[in-house]
Amino acid sequence: MKMALPYLLASILAAFGLLTLFLSSSVIFDLFGVRAKEGNYVLFVVWANFISSLLYLFAAYGFIESKKWTAPLLGISVIVLLLAFVGLFIHINAGGIYETKTIGAMAFRTTVTIVFSALAYFTINKKLKKQ
Repeated sequence: MKMALPYLLASILAAFGLLTLFLSSSVIFDLFGVRAKEGNYVLFVVWANFISSLLYLFAAYGFIESKKWTAPLLGISVIVLLLAFVGLFIHINAGGIYETKTIGAMAFRTTVTIVFSALAYFTINKKLKKQ
């Protein structure tokens, strides 16, 4: 069971990262007509999601290999997302157009990233201290 946890976490994080990578790159590069379907997207939020997706994929590898840098890497992703979230609220208060679903999506993504960062910190550091 102890060996299964890193693979389970890595699989979930990799799937989340690949989905995020597909969706954000589809908007950025206007693949499959996704840009028109997204409505009033905020480009810097999409870029923050794109950057986070790459960090998620590296962190998934870090979970499998029990790399000490996994939690800090996810911490960087949290910072990127929080900065984008603050920027989104500034954008909204300045009268910028946006989709209301973006606020919920950013809150969800940031929460998930914080949870994975905490899981990485507690599972990997605990494992490394035992060795």
